[in-house]
Amino acid sequence: MGKTLRITSDGKPAPNNPFAKQAGALPEIWTVGQRNVQSMAFDEQGQLWTVDMGPQGGDEVNRIEGGKNYGWPVVTFGEEYSGEPVPNSVTTKQGFVDPVYYWDPVIAPSGAQFYTGDAFPAWRGNLFVGALKDRELVRLQIENGRVTGEERLLSDRKQRVRDVRQGPDGALYVVTDEADGELWKIAPQSGT
Repeated sequence: MGKTLRITSDGKPAPNNPFAKQAGALPEIWTVGQRNVQSMAFDEQGQLWTVDMGPQGGDEVNRIEGGKNYGWPVVTFGEEYSGEPVPNSVTTKQGFVDPVYYWDPVIAPSGAQFYTGDAFPAWRGNLFVGALKDRELVRLQIENGRVTGEERLLSDRKQRVRDVRQGPDGALYVVTDEADGELWKIAPQSGT
């Protein structure tokens, strides 16, 4: 279940993919065990991260490394939507990668963006994640591969945040997922 693939620009399996020589595995497979990846983002060091929608409870942020198993459905912090446990699951298990961070209750994550701009120097290196259920933008402070803080932004707008991107001007651009959706620009206040 839930795989990420790594291919070249011409659609062929990337050289040295970790499952290329494993019997019965497709050579494009990079990782396994993700439930429902909503977004991927690279940090300033070129490390790939994913935001994975969990079941009821257990939305995850994962730092992706080739050949690793991120657990679904054997390892999860969530439960079935009925309230029943995910059959035969545990929250951690040797041989599986624990999430860097998880939400319970869930936020129903959407798009994600690492901030690398100059408009908000204090936010550099932070991961921004849209929240559909909680109708806000989540800022995760990340230090040495660990989440050290979380801030909820734009909650007063009460709109489902579908995606967030950084513009060339260093501002953040947010698009909402509503019948009459909006595009917001987050920039420092001017001096006037």
